[in-house]
Amino acid sequence: MQVAIHAGAAFTDEGLILRSLQRNTGALHQNGASVFGPRRYRQIFEPAFAAIENQDEIGAAMEMLRAGLRSAPKVDRLIYSCASFAGDVGNALDDGQLYPNAGRRMELLEKSFPDHEIELCMGFLSPGRFIPKALMSLPEQSRLDKMRSTDISCLSWISMVEDIRDLAPNVKITLWSNEDAPLIWGDIVRAIAALPSDNTLVDEFDLLLSLLDDSGKSKGLALIDQSLEQDEHLRDDLATVLEEHAKTELTTEELDLPDWSMEIVDAFAELYAQDMDRLESMPGVQVLKP
Repeated sequence: MQVAIHAGAAFTDEGLILRSLQRNTGALHQNGASVFGPRRYRQIFEPAFAAIENQDEIGAAMEMLRAGLRSAPKVDRLIYSCASFAGDVGNALDDGQLYPNAGRRMELLEKSFPDHEIELCMGFLSPGRFIPKALMSLPEQSRLDKMRSTDISCLSWISMVEDIRDLAPNVKITLWSNEDAPLIWGDIVRAIAALPSDNTLVDEFDLLLSLLDDSGKSKGLALIDQSLEQDEHLRDDLATVLEEHAKTELTTEELDLPDWSMEIVDAFAELYAQDMDRLESMPGVQVLKP
């Protein structure tokens, strides 16, 4: 049995991946996959993850998971989607690390299901945008305390992935940059569902088209209609259309954290690009790119 965990991250797809998986249930069922959303996370996984905070409860946590994770006939891949799998956003900057509980949570899954193939699927956002969003989601005093106690400049996704590799070495990891999502949406959904690469999705280009002005949308639709198959030039052509016709109000955003300047955002973006290249070379890690 394969168990795929789509774990956000927070502030990335905002539930659109789950919606896309649900819209393509026909293709999923044909390939032996079934998808579940945040409700199943709250019922099964959240209590088990809470239990491992107390080391004495690890056995009970494993039993919770084993009792709740049951498949139906003809289902080979269970997909669970919830942005809280790696941790709650309120704790996403604890201990000087992004999602410090992710490694222990994946370790619990690996130990609970040693005969299953566990895969963590996760979209990342540049820390220069993720960090202020996470901080602004906190109450003011908690935010101030976090900023005083954390060396924010050192936060990156690398340490979280290294934790998972150390604690749960058999868990496969599939990653992507949320910034690339409009151009690789089909690849993301197919990877999570383990669908064949030539399996067309009903909403493959919806996200990309939603970001374009009227002229760009017309050009994008024409390119898609002309390409009965996803030829090697289609993605490059769509990337050009996105660059030239993106709706500014949808592709740019103001960050509300005081003193968090664009210079800080740009500095993190450069480090983030280097980190994604480094992650691509890690064993057991797949990085989806345009």
